[in-house]
Amino acid sequence: MKSTLFLGTTLMLSPLAAADWQFKSRSDLAPPRLNITIPATEDVEKGYLFVAPFAGFPDTPTEQHGPRQAGPYIFRDNGDLVWSGYGIYSIWSTNFQAGRWRGKDILFSFEGDHNPGYGHGHGHITIMDNHYETIRELRAGNHKLVDKHEFHIVNEETGLIQIYQPVPRDLTAWGGSVEQQWVVNSIFQELDIATGKLLFEWASLDHVSPDEAILPINPGQAGSGFNSSDAWDYFHINSVDKDSDGNYLISARDACSIHKINGTDGSIIWKLNGKDSSFKVPKKAEFCFQHHARFLSQQDDVEVISLYDNSAHGTEHGGGSEVHTAPTSSGKIIKVNTTSWQAELLQGFFPPDDLLSKSQGSTQIFPNGNALVNWGSSGAVTEYLPDGTPIFHAYMDSGYLGLGVENYRAFRYNWTGIPNEEPAIVALKGEEGVTAYVSWNGDTETKTWRFYALNDDYGSREFLGEATRTGFETSLRIHRADVVAISTEAVDINGRSLRNTGIASVEQEIKPGKKPAVHTAETTAQKAMGQSSSRWQEYGVLKYLRFRPAEL
Repeated sequence: MKSTLFLGTTLMLSPLAAADWQFKSRSDLAPPRLNITIPATEDVEKGYLFVAPFAGFPDTPTEQHGPRQAGPYIFRDNGDLVWSGYGIYSIWSTNFQAGRWRGKDILFSFEGDHNPGYGHGHGHITIMDNHYETIRELRAGNHKLVDKHEFHIVNEETGLIQIYQPVPRDLTAWGGSVEQQWVVNSIFQELDIATGKLLFEWASLDHVSPDEAILPINPGQAGSGFNSSDAWDYFHINSVDKDSDGNYLISARDACSIHKINGTDGSIIWKLNGKDSSFKVPKKAEFCFQHHARFLSQQDDVEVISLYDNSAHGTEHGGGSEVHTAPTSSGKIIKVNTTSWQAELLQGFFPPDDLLSKSQGSTQIFPNGNALVNWGSSGAVTEYLPDGTPIFHAYMDSGYLGLGVENYRAFRYNWTGIPNEEPAIVALKGEEGVTAYVSWNGDTETKTWRFYALNDDYGSREFLGEATRTGFETSLRIHRADVVAISTEAVDINGRSLRNTGIASVEQEIKPGKKPAVHTAETTAQKAMGQSSSRWQEYGVLKYLRFRPAEL
């Protein structure tokens, strides 16, 4: 059990405290601290990072794993928080993105249940406006449940979703016993976002035989089929896209193939890779257990797509069966020719740290040719130049809390956020006087904060000074002893007033206690490595040592 790795009480307390003390004005927020190993160069694409990291290892009575507040986040390239969606998107949230719906900028995310053992989730899509207010919840049609893997907006009007539907079938032809009768019918739907009307539905069992499964029903790595919760997931759709001709592109992870689907009758136009590929695929262009296939361009008989190639399948704790088809995962751009029926790798994006993620992942290609690759269950994200040179690399959390952290997809978007909530302020009296701290969760427009002393009960105020916004939280030292209450005003780049805070009475500052010495944690980890009895334990210790910060 991984709980044997770190048993010291002081070690258990100190890593969790690493998530705390980030913001004086929002002590309730404990977002992940990005561990940036390649700082962003000037060549990165403009925009913010959109991620939704979560803990890949379960909490136990003696261990808690990061991030402490799993949820959707917007970050700057330097790791500075822009918006925490923790508690706003509730339950379990993933596939967090920005988009456009009917001419307006929106945020959306899956919200619902998470079944990590089978890679499924059931819930709905929640859409917010740029004030971070919910404006729509979208559910599947035909009495089905939305799965976590996909929501993709088409032409600002419709949405593509994906569904895992367990159904009973005779599976003896594929090695199942008479008790193994459950298989997953992988389904995708296109819905009208405004009304929820079902516009198109496609189901794998109507078009693709389980003969194409890479993972057989036994020994059950993709489900054993004994009940609906353990249904054999022979196909596993994890992404859907649509082109201008009305045809669809789906990624079938457990068939190691990409399928182009006719948008009129649902017939298969072509298959790329897998057991029944329409194309000859050279070794460099092969992929398996992939995610996030997207159309990039189409002209005559040439089509270009991007995808995330996991090249691995299995558990994250080192137990059970694993399948590896390449030394590392990668992002890929692949060209297919429907005249010569040849496939070609145009560009690969390979991880700086030889990462091999056994689940999740995404590849986003920008107009300038840069690529943002998210390493799924490895909990990292990298941006590349078009030639594959990494120009930014970060892990989703730091230190002990970085152990096992995962992130389904990552994106970069331009975004303008104007929160409806008022900014948060606190005024703290310490050894060197009074300091006021202010923040505004989700705000992207404030350039300067102006600080005022409240002089009486009627609201009259006196200007104390201003501070240029430098991050999520901005502070100002007050060089007066008579100030007892403070308010602030948010001002944009044009000098326009955006919002005023409430009034903060000066209160006594409480500072964090002294942190324990690092050598205690390292010694404990090294001792545990000597006692390790499984690859799962070794993996945890080695990853801990790799991510251990200079000071916990």
